[in-house]
Amino acid sequence: MKRRSFVKNVGATSLALTVVPNFAVSGLGHTAPSDKLNIAGIGIGGKGKNNLRNMVGQNIVALCDCDYAYADPVFSEYPKAKKYKDYRIMLEKQKNIDAVVIATPDHTHALIAAPAMELGKHTYLQKPLTHSIWESRYLTKLAEKTGVVTQMGNEGHSSDTVYEVAEVVQSGCLGTIREAHVWTNRPIWRQGMPKPLKEVAVPETLDWDLFIGPAPMRSYNPEYHPWIWRGWWDFGTGALGDMGCHLLDVPNYALNLGQPTAFQASSSLVNTKSAPVASKVGFKFPARKNLPHCAFPELELTWYDGGLMPSRPFDLPNDAPMNPGGGFMFIGSEAVLIAESYGKRWKVYKDGAEYTPETKVDLGRIQDNPLGGGRHEMHFVDCCKNGGTPASSFEYAGPFNEFVVMGNLAIRLQSLKKTLLWDSENMKVTNIGSDEKIRTAELFPYSSDVVTKKVDNQSKKWVEQNALEMCNEWIKHEYHNGFKL
Repeated sequence: MKRRSFVKNVGATSLALTVVPNFAVSGLGHTAPSDKLNIAGIGIGGKGKNNLRNMVGQNIVALCDCDYAYADPVFSEYPKAKKYKDYRIMLEKQKNIDAVVIATPDHTHALIAAPAMELGKHTYLQKPLTHSIWESRYLTKLAEKTGVVTQMGNEGHSSDTVYEVAEVVQSGCLGTIREAHVWTNRPIWRQGMPKPLKEVAVPETLDWDLFIGPAPMRSYNPEYHPWIWRGWWDFGTGALGDMGCHLLDVPNYALNLGQPTAFQASSSLVNTKSAPVASKVGFKFPARKNLPHCAFPELELTWYDGGLMPSRPFDLPNDAPMNPGGGFMFIGSEAVLIAESYGKRWKVYKDGAEYTPETKVDLGRIQDNPLGGGRHEMHFVDCCKNGGTPASSFEYAGPFNEFVVMGNLAIRLQSLKKTLLWDSENMKVTNIGSDEKIRTAELFPYSSDVVTKKVDNQSKKWVEQNALEMCNEWIKHEYHNGFKL
């Protein structure tokens, strides 16, 4: 069944007649009840609530969150929606769901999205798409198999500036681009920290087992939930996972990047539990198919986080902006382009001065919905009702997310002190020997408020692990606590 098939024809027969085509209610001047998509939110206390609000004029029929206190404001906003803590129970019991919006911690994304898609539910899944490379590949194939409408929640991908920058690049205005740089000031939460040891009672409103999901079990601590989870390897993907799907999006789209063939990294101290405070990751992309006005030769892309930034080209004018908060830069043979996330405030510089390029291609734009709401979210809603493919469908977002989270492989394997060679088809690093070891710090809380050299030394020990085994685990996780995909 193709994506263009009407929502009532997708997947399980329980979806039949949920939504009536637009032509059946045309001329009413409003969204008739029968023309609304029935949406369930899963993970609604944070970003999920914004996605639901941006899907204006639809039926929010179910809300699911493992922490009822964190989700309570959203429950109050949609009093008619049925409440659940366990997404599995919701999917089993509630048969009138057309689409799901998933905004849980990264480590549960694929495990929740997959059964929803298999039941024929259109799926809006927050960025990063998944926690691992293998999960991204799995969801990409599952989207093709099921035919459901999908969208990754990198909302800026629907912005006009994404396509403006891509038109500049693909019109050849920058010349040949062999070098790109992308940076962010994230993390703005704590990273590089030791595992918390203090015993804290689990809040009565929180189902801790559901939060842990497929990760190794550990005691509850507010350093994990509800916010800092993204800095812990078992739950999140660090600054790269948080901002990569935003800031790397235009480079990926405009330069048709595909998959890298090699990558490497350096960072502040890497530890066994938490992502580092700052890192730098380099990717090597092979030559891609040329476009009529633009060649795509081999390219090196460098990612910087934690406040690190690329060197400023010497021939840039002094007032050329490089926002420390986040941005990207394409260095072409003819000109340089600098922009912020999703291409905002882009500028081109040539021969030391700002330059206005003349484009030769038109890539179109995602339109605002007449009902309002978020452009990205409502494009997803419209495709669910009327057919079409969203801008960041899993066909696009899955391969993109593979290379984003691949950067964390480079960070965690950097003690090998070599460039890692990547076989994308088989999802393997090809140049790690079976007996090679990685050396990583295991951190402990300071034993004293006065941090002497002795106290600092006592706060860490070095752990050796088999590099190939850990690499394979980070590419495709072993799930715990009975979860499987």
